[in-house]
Amino acid sequence: MKKSILILMAAAAMLVACKSKTVEEKIDEFNEWNQTFFDNYRARLVALSDDPEASEAFADSAYKAYLDYNTTVLKKNLDNAVGVLALKEVYSGLEPEELSTYLNKLTAPLEGRDSAFVESLKTNVQAGLNTAVGKLFTDFTVQHVTGKDAEGNLIYEPKSLSDFVGKGKVILVDFWSPWCPPCKAELPNVKAVYEKYHGDKFDVLSVAVWEESRGMDWKNTVDTAAVYGITWNQINNGHQEPATLYGIQGIPHMVLFGADGKIIARGDALRGEKLDPAVAAALAE
Repeated sequence: MKKSILILMAAAAMLVACKSKTVEEKIDEFNEWNQTFFDNYRARLVALSDDPEASEAFADSAYKAYLDYNTTVLKKNLDNAVGVLALKEVYSGLEPEELSTYLNKLTAPLEGRDSAFVESLKTNVQAGLNTAVGKLFTDFTVQHVTGKDAEGNLIYEPKSLSDFVGKGKVILVDFWSPWCPPCKAELPNVKAVYEKYHGDKFDVLSVAVWEESRGMDWKNTVDTAAVYGITWNQINNGHQEPATLYGIQGIPHMVLFGADGKIIARGDALRGEKLDPAVAAALAE
């Protein structure tokens, strides 16, 4: 009787093994899903191009589906290359605490670019944890460009975050770049709260980062800011440091600082229609 049970158990194990997918098959399935998703996503956006409200609603729901799928794949494949592929798709959409959990559980073999990618993520996650909600601001100084002298040399003016934050006002800091379409799409929301609330208790600061990553510079930032009606405080020529210090994986990324310099909210909690209520609540405290 025991022998028969053992034989049945062995047969069942073999059947499961036969049905289980190889890592290569999982990679193919993963790539196919994402490719199909983006093909359908682009086609749908084109179809909704004349209806901005429907387009925005679709984009939000599609992003959630995309994030859910890739996060599920990540959870199930932390021990192999599929998990690393999924991590590359979702890392910018995860909060530092959640991302840190996945990174600590990741046991997939890493080498080359994958190893460098994961190590970079760990550094950024720690920066995100250091600048999480409730933490006091982390300062940085940028060589802001004010223009050129008569000989064509750039004129620099050091500007620090502490010139604006921790001075008794609630400050909204918008990390952006002139090449970034989502950043430009978010600017009307930033402009709306600036015009509605700025004064003795509230102000806005835009910090341009990563301009050079797309072949742009301080002049592109100044010109783009003028086109989009940015009349509030600005820091250009930010490069990498401000984003690195705040563990920012993607832009636009906004951080709301209290009058005492502590972080009240950041990231997705300040995007779109969430921005105005967040600022109003901070000012009501």
